[in-house]
Amino acid sequence: MVIAGVDEAGRGSLVGPVVAAAVIMEEGYLLSYKEIKDSKCLSASQREKAFEYICNKATSVSVGVVSHEFIDRFNILNASLEAMKRAVFGLFIKPDLLLVDGIYKVPVSIPQECIKKGDRINKLISAASIVAKVYRDRIMKAYHNDYPVYNIAKHKGYPTKEHLELLKRFGPSPIHRLSYKSVREFYAH
Repeated sequence: MVIAGVDEAGRGSLVGPVVAAAVIMEEGYLLSYKEIKDSKCLSASQREKAFEYICNKATSVSVGVVSHEFIDRFNILNASLEAMKRAVFGLFIKPDLLLVDGIYKVPVSIPQECIKKGDRINKLISAASIVAKVYRDRIMKAYHNDYPVYNIAKHKGYPTKEHLELLKRFGPSPIHRLSYKSVREFYAH
C-alpha cells in the first residue's frame, strides 16, 4: 500500500502563500533519521538538513503553493485544502491512502485519515510538514528582498510584535493577506 503524508505551512502568516507538501517515503528511511518530527520542533538548520534528506530518500515529494490572492478570495481553510490537493496531484505515484494533518479531508477521491496534531505523532506527516515549512521559508526569504522594510526573512510573515509595528508604520505590502483582520486595520483604500 502506498501512503502519502500531507501537511501545510503558513496558515497563520499575514504574508504570502500557503504551502502544502505530500510525501511518500519508505518506513525505513523515516525511522532511520531522528530529525523527522514536527517542523515546529526543529531549528532552521535542522529543518534544512531534514528537507535535503527527505528530498533525497523519498519515493515522491510534491509541493502545492496557493497565493495570498487566492487566500483573500476563498479564505485560508479553502486555500490550505487547495494547496494540499495540488501537492497530492503532483506526486509521481498515486497513493492508496493519505494521512492528513488536521481534521479536514483533502478534496480528492483518495481514501484519507485525518489526524489531529498528525505532524507530531506520524513521521510521514512530519516529513510533509518539514518540506512545506522549508519551501515556504525559502519563498519568504525571497520576498524579503522585494520588501525589506517588513523584515520578512526574520518572522516569515507571522504576526510578531515587530511585524505588526512595521505593518502599522508602512501599511500592507502587495503580498499581505488583506482579508486578515490584523492586516485590514492598516489598509487604507
